[in-house]
Order: sequence, then C-alpha cells, then structure tokens
Amino acid sequence: MKAIKRILIVLLCCAVFGAAVIVSMNIYCVQSQKGRILSFDDACGKGDFDCILVLGCGVRKDGSPTLMLRDRMRRGIELYKNGASEILLLSGDNSRKDYDEVGAMKKLALDADINEDSITLDHAGFSTYESVYRAKEIFKAQRVLIVSQEYHLYRALYIADKLGLDAYGCTANYTEYSGQLKRDIREYAASCKDMVKVIFKPEPTFLGEPLPLKN
Repeated sequence: MKAIKRILIVLLCCAVFGAAVIVSMNIYCVQSQKGRILSFDDACGKGDFDCILVLGCGVRKDGSPTLMLRDRMRRGIELYKNGASEILLLSGDNSRKDYDEVGAMKKLALDADINEDSITLDHAGFSTYESVYRAKEIFKAQRVLIVSQEYHLYRALYIADKLGLDAYGCTANYTEYSGQLKRDIREYAASCKDMVKVIFKPEPTFLGEPLPLKN
C-alpha cells in the first residue's frame, strides 16, 4: 500500500507540475503579444500592411462557413474596405475536394464586392503555424495584419514573432460562440505545441515556389 501511495503522490506531483508549465507558457504567450493586438480604428489607421491575413477555422458539411469563419471574414473585409491593406490573404485547409475553407472564404469576399485581384488564396494553411509560415516564405509578406478571434490571435502573433514576421492582430469577436470552453482548453495545448515548434521551425506540409503578393 505504501508503494502505491508513493506512486500516486509522484503522479499527482507530475500532473500538478505539468499543469503549471502549461498555464505558465500560455500566460507568457498572451502577455508577450498583448501589445500587438490593435483596435479596429488603429489597424485601419496604420494602412501600411502588406496584407490582411485571415485565418481559416472550419466549414460545415455543405461547404458553408461556420459562424466563427464568417466573423473572421467580416472583420477582414471591413479592414480591407477601410484601407488597412490592399490585399486579403485567405489561408485555410483545402486538403480534400470535399473540404474547402478557402473557397468559402473567397465567396464571402466576392459577395462583399471585393475585387478578385485583391484576393490571394493559400489552400495549404492546414494549421495556424503553416498559415503564418507560408505568409512569410511563400507570399513574401513582411508586415501583416492577422484576423482571428482573440483567444486564438495571441498564438498566431507569437508564431509570427518567432518566425521573424512583423505582425499585428485585429479581433473578430462579434458575439459569444458556443463550445468556447472546449476551444480554450484545446488552445492551451496548441499554444504549448507551437511554442516548442517555433524553436525548431520545421517546414510546413507544402513549401513550393514563392508567390509574392501583388500590391
């Protein structure tokens, strides 16, 4: 029984230590990037971003955008129309013919009367890390404005910072989203994973020839 108690105590200590590390890493991620999140007016006032990078986040079975994705595009379109940048870089997962985040994003932009020449698509943005990496290395962006919900934006900005991309963020929080607690928990794990990943900087799934943005 004593041996079992010792094992349980050790496991408990490991669990507490692990949780403390995860929480500490996430606090650091958020605190280090707080100053990079701009209000809508400040983001539009700068007006010198190479692109507005809108990050994909899921489509329904019928191909229509989820509420979160629709809100990200709404914010990106508002920023574009108010002069934050002349280019919308839409990055998402199009790994299968029957799953196309980028196509849904493009349709929203076109429906909002955005000129197609102002829209650049990244079909291989399979993760936040890959979207940011490809924005810099494939599309040759140097200064970007990233659009996402606030809970996710800190991680995106942290990745950009560590990859050498001058990035700011603007939130797309228009409402409360169901299932947010589950997303927050998942974001804690994702932040820790990406904070380690940016140390080693692995190449994304696809890294082809450069396609510089046309301003």
